Amino acid sequence: MAEREQFDTEITLGVGRLLVLFFGLVVLCGIFMGIGYSLGRSAAEQVVAAESGTPPAASSDKPGSASPIVVKQEQPSQDLSFYKSVEQNEADTKLTPAEPEEKPAEKETKPVPQPEVKAGAIPGSGYMVQIAAVSKKDDADALVDALRRKQYPVFVTSLPGDKLFHVQIGPFANNKDAEAMRSRLMADGYNPILKR
Repeated sequence: MAEREQFDTEITLGVGRLLVLFFGLVVLCGIFMGIGYSLGRSAAEQVVAAESGTPPAASSDKPGSASPIVVKQEQPSQDLSFYKSVEQNEADTKLTPAEPEEKPAEKETKPVPQPEVKAGAIPGSGYMVQIAAVSKKDDADALVDALRRKQYPVFVTSLPGDKLFHVQIGPFANNKDAEAMRSRLMADGYNPILKR
């Protein structure tokens, strides 16, 4: 028991030592922050110089002699809704290989077979393919415009008491035609659902 008491020691720090330790850590963090700031600033100057095509200015010992950093400002982002951004990014030509240009007389246009849609049918009297249900009329109209440019017979409906605008195609006489339209929409990047 006496041997164990010899090895038990308690380390206590006074308020003064704790303050010295705290401020020492603050100074150490400040040094590392200053190093990071200077490295980041020199890297930014190199990027700006590379973009403008001029060599970076040599650092001078005189204060205030450093050339100002010119930062390229981006256009302020507009508040675009999801459907307007989809509309703007419909085709990405960088990802698709360039097709050889053909003369207009040689170009054949093959019509895409459209599933049968009953004209003048009342929505809700058959199978409907719903592309989206949105809370803003502008979003629904933007989606309808994008789909109509792709030759879809799309419309917007809103039921009384429902705050959503439903973007739909249909009605279809049977499930097979509705499923064919749904598959076509999925191939174009949409996530439609079937409704009865």
